[in-house]
Amino acid sequence: MNTLTRKEEEIMNLYWEHGDMKVSLLQTLYDDPKPHVNTLSTMIHILEKKGFLSHRALTGKNYEYFAITSKDEYSLNSLKGLVDKFYGKSCIDAISALLADGAVTANDLKKLTERPDYPQT
Repeated sequence: MNTLTRKEEEIMNLYWEHGDMKVSLLQTLYDDPKPHVNTLSTMIHILEKKGFLSHRALTGKNYEYFAITSKDEYSLNSLKGLVDKFYGKSCIDAISALLADGAVTANDLKKLTERPDYPQT
């Protein structure tokens, strides 16, 4: 899966949060000074080429854009990429680093195994 730049991720977060929308509506979600519509259109076309967004024609040259990659899917792939890059594809090494840092505790791991969505082997 492709990665997102900071600006692309900003746009995708707006689509993930607000759903399908035209570029003009996307622009209204920004604080002032708002990015120009042409700038947003260019970024959206890049996101389409990367496989994050698609569009449907409304009328004439009006298009509505929508996410085709979910935030959960992107987040998981990003996490896997970090584990691959920095921990040699070892989830155990990544978790060990988080434990050593105190970011994750043994109690957190215990709670994880008690969750109903935790896979039972």
